[in-house]
Amino acid sequence: MTPRLLHYADVERAPDDPELLARLVGLVRERRDAETLVFGAGDNLGPGVLSLVTDCRHAIDFFDVVQPDGDTFGNHDFDRGPAVTREVVADSPMPWICANVREDGDLFAADEGVVPWTVLEAGEHRVGVTGVASPETADINPSADRLTFADPVAAAGDAVAELRERDVDHVVVLSHCGDDTHLAEQLDVDVVLGGHAHEEFLDVVAGTLLVRAGSNASGLSEVVFEDRPRGYRLPTHDAPVAEDLLDALETRRREAGLTEVVAHVDEPVTVARSDTKQGESRVGNLVTDAYRHVADADVAVHSSGGLRTTDPLVDGVTVADLVGLCPFENELVSVRVSGEQVRRTVHDAALAQYGDEVPTHWFGHLSGLSVVWDDVADEAREIRVGGEPLDPDGSYTLATSNYYVDSSHLFDAFGPGDVIDSHGQQFDAIVEYARENEVDPRIEGRVRRPTLDGVAGTTADDVSG
Repeated sequence: MTPRLLHYADVERAPDDPELLARLVGLVRERRDAETLVFGAGDNLGPGVLSLVTDCRHAIDFFDVVQPDGDTFGNHDFDRGPAVTREVVADSPMPWICANVREDGDLFAADEGVVPWTVLEAGEHRVGVTGVASPETADINPSADRLTFADPVAAAGDAVAELRERDVDHVVVLSHCGDDTHLAEQLDVDVVLGGHAHEEFLDVVAGTLLVRAGSNASGLSEVVFEDRPRGYRLPTHDAPVAEDLLDALETRRREAGLTEVVAHVDEPVTVARSDTKQGESRVGNLVTDAYRHVADADVAVHSSGGLRTTDPLVDGVTVADLVGLCPFENELVSVRVSGEQVRRTVHDAALAQYGDEVPTHWFGHLSGLSVVWDDVADEAREIRVGGEPLDPDGSYTLATSNYYVDSSHLFDAFGPGDVIDSHGQQFDAIVEYARENEVDPRIEGRVRRPTLDGVAGTTADDVSG
């Protein structure tokens, strides 16, 4: 018999729709045999609503039923802070395998069971496994800023050298780096099971099989070692449901008050990629209006990438539905800014600072502001606040997530010194707003882009999502 690997990654918000994750577990159980090893590749603790309200303990429910043979760290696995991550590691039934995350110079959570590499048996075969997290984790996740993330190629290379000395039949890397081409090109390994980038992927680079299963429990990767490793992707939508996990997650949701209905919508509010990335949308207006209302601010802003795609808000909208729009533990804050700082913030909301590095149609979300943006000149033709022309020398209050205050890679016009007040968690503000107001956001022309159709390389398909 030949060994087989099953692999998932970026479970993220799937526990908030328990049947999704229960089907992933059902598929694992259906495909698993004595020759099979099961691995995760990071971001299986969060982000998500249950992650917030359980301090990631919901993940233990998942790990206990799926019984993986190993996992590595993703950037969102540190959303609740390293202390919470260590607690989950200590209580997990499987080893956490990661060679490049350190704290105070030592391997992170080694006392709780993290190892840089390990050798596992699949029937008569010995499989060496190492893991690496994205080196950008500390930059994109402030909760991980006390940790250091070494070069993944160098760290995995040291681990692979150790494994090759231990008479293994195959070497596998669990990677949460997104693009794993550099690992394939520079390491002597058979397979890289990847995460971080959410699109499913299957390719051979420099003789190494690269696999990504997709995100949010949408699929499971299967790798079979024949004459060479061969990869397949198995969708989960028709898989059997693991009822034990379904019951455990539903119980957690009820006990946390997440199933409470707080608002009703007559017209579904879509939360697709085209809504979250494309500037003005009904869901973007809902979130920024909530921020501005709760903070009693002149304007509010949110990035194009900070909203999570999910099912539309329909009929009775629950606490979980609203928290799930921004399932990150960040304070809603007010900052005092000048008109010039507002102008720079609009520039950043348009992602103009990134030039051609991002799709042209991406744009952040605004409330209290209306903008006419020139995509050819990459500048605002007109900015109004509350219907009045922006006063460059005026003073305004701006509501946003504290994440955008502490990190300058999205908005750099304001910083910690501009904060004048804090208003609790950002997701609580959305729930509070929905309780007090009719949830019926409309498109109002907050972001108009008359030159967008003339920009080379932008198509109708780009704009639709």
